Amino acid sequence: MTIRPFHVAFPVINLEETRYFYETILGCTVGRTSENWIDFNLFGHQITAHLCSENSKKVSTNLVDRKQVPVQHWGVILEMKDWQVLSKKLKESQINFVIEPYIRFKGEVGEQATMFFLDPSGNALEFKAFRNDQSIFSTS
Repeated sequence: MTIRPFHVAFPVINLEETRYFYETILGCTVGRTSENWIDFNLFGHQITAHLCSENSKKVSTNLVDRKQVPVQHWGVILEMKDWQVLSKKLKESQINFVIEPYIRFKGEVGEQATMFFLDPSGNALEFKAFRNDQSIFSTS
């Protein structure tokens, strides 16, 4: 099966801050834009920031590997070397992490590098990497 790019649209409260964050910090290229939305290329996936008057989402969490993970979040599964580069860049950019970069489920099925942080509008993002992509959906 060939994996196709996904599309996700999400609310933001300031397009200028959003563009800076996604373009400069995360390294996205910018696609189509309007006064109400911006398309970004996030590692080959199309994400669209839509301007809204306020981000009214209450951040709910669930306990995963002894950490409070934001229930509503999205991101990309990167190759390990790309995850390490992004992690370093985010630390150098002094991003406030919701969950600092670390190895989750160490020594278990599904072991993965993960990190969580918020964009300027409070949207939770998770970027992760597996040493072996075959373990992404493994149960044993």
